[in-house]
Amino acid sequence: MKDYLYEDVSLKSWLLTTDHKRIGILFLLTITFFFIIGGVAATLMRMELATAPGDLVSADVYNRLFTLHGTVMVWLFLIPSIPATLGNFLLPLMIGAKDLAFPRLNLLSWYVFLFGGLLTLWSIIIGGVDTGWTFYTPYSTTYTNSHVIMMAAGIFIVGFSSIFSGLNFIVTVHSLRAPEMTWTRLPLFVWTLYATSLIMVLATPILSVTLVLIAAERLFGVGIFDPALGGDPLLFQHLFWFYSHPAVYIMILPGMGVISEILPCFARRPIFGYKFIAGSSLAIAVFGFLVWGHHMFAAGQSLYAGLVFSFLSFLVAVPSGIKVFSWTATLYKGSIRFDTPMLYALGFMGLFTIGGLTGLFLATLAVDVHLTDTFFVVAHFHFIMVGGMLMAYLGGLHFWWPKMTGKLYPETLGRISAVLIFLGFNGTFLPQFILGYLGMPRRYYAYPEQFEFLNVISSAGAVLLALGYALPLAYFTWSLIKGRPAGADPWNAAGLEWKVSSPPPHHNFETIPVVEQPYRYPRPGHE
Repeated sequence: MKDYLYEDVSLKSWLLTTDHKRIGILFLLTITFFFIIGGVAATLMRMELATAPGDLVSADVYNRLFTLHGTVMVWLFLIPSIPATLGNFLLPLMIGAKDLAFPRLNLLSWYVFLFGGLLTLWSIIIGGVDTGWTFYTPYSTTYTNSHVIMMAAGIFIVGFSSIFSGLNFIVTVHSLRAPEMTWTRLPLFVWTLYATSLIMVLATPILSVTLVLIAAERLFGVGIFDPALGGDPLLFQHLFWFYSHPAVYIMILPGMGVISEILPCFARRPIFGYKFIAGSSLAIAVFGFLVWGHHMFAAGQSLYAGLVFSFLSFLVAVPSGIKVFSWTATLYKGSIRFDTPMLYALGFMGLFTIGGLTGLFLATLAVDVHLTDTFFVVAHFHFIMVGGMLMAYLGGLHFWWPKMTGKLYPETLGRISAVLIFLGFNGTFLPQFILGYLGMPRRYYAYPEQFEFLNVISSAGAVLLALGYALPLAYFTWSLIKGRPAGADPWNAAGLEWKVSSPPPHHNFETIPVVEQPYRYPRPGHE
């Protein structure tokens, strides 16, 4: 059988494909494009913040830059990154299916995502948006002349792509598993995709309705969020964060699944606490709907609501802690190989742990009052989303790249990129914890000179970080042309996806595989 890449190489065959693997590649190319745009905006912001006075761009342009950066990175990269790329490519392979349950719906999800993303970019090209990526009202409904409705429409459309993908994944896991692929034999990456899909299907409509209400108030003057019209701005924050905090787990849960696949492979040990990790994924999905109010401790909600949300925010740390302890136990006495995917996985563990622990500071009412809207929040968010999710995404991409393309990348360059990203990330965002504690507000383009030294360090770290991100783009492209053939299983890994050729054939499996036992990673010498 011909593999999925070369069965038909015409442009039409790619644009009309219903093969989940090709659709995963289309998503990969699309979100890489959006990542570059968001990265350019971040670079310009760090250049501005390298000096205390606002001497590179105006305040208005800076507002539009951080709105562009946040909107593109959150909605067009972080949320779809792992589910839409690795999830699309791997889910059927991992459960022994020939495709997703609804192949045409899968292709539609990419077209919807592409259209919504381009509409969002168009709103930036014709003038930009200056409300911040959260679209807080009443500013987004009354006090700005930027193109809020067009950008909100783009994000509204992108939301349907998430719903389509989530629905497809849920039905696929329920109905297309191979014989004897019981729930307790599912790969942990599939468990996290399943939990993530539940969030996408249940939470995304809330954001969609909220964006429609913004447009209605802005166009027709209906009093919903604007107090001048009889509305309540806190209502917007409740609706927005009721979606957006679960969305944090849309971003991070699949990354946790990736780490749960990489660590046992390169430690040559079975994952420790399989059932606890799988159960904690579902627990995170449930608790994620109950903690949105911790974003509003200083916004005017009742003290009693703040106490409840503070308690629940501490509680949601428990299932995350279960995962970290299980990963650490998996490494204990393992025969560890420090290949590129493993370096990214270890980097994820360190950065995610720091991000999670600093989240407990923000979940504490008294401390949060001091830290709200400072650079401490920026650092915490990026340790979770960039230090965590993006490290996991790159780790997964390096792990499954030989399977996706049939080619090996230069291992030495891969290790250098992982180290550069880890060092650059810490150099960029650790100083921001100190800046926030000292009182530097976020979203300011000029600041007192006392904060300049730490901002210079942060901007220098961003240079290393940018170099670390550029390296994989270069050597992945090189590997497609001159990379050595990978073989079916270059890592000596487990799982059904490694039982087929690299790249996989069009229909994945000649015959439906039968799963006879849970996948396990033997130690060297005990193959």
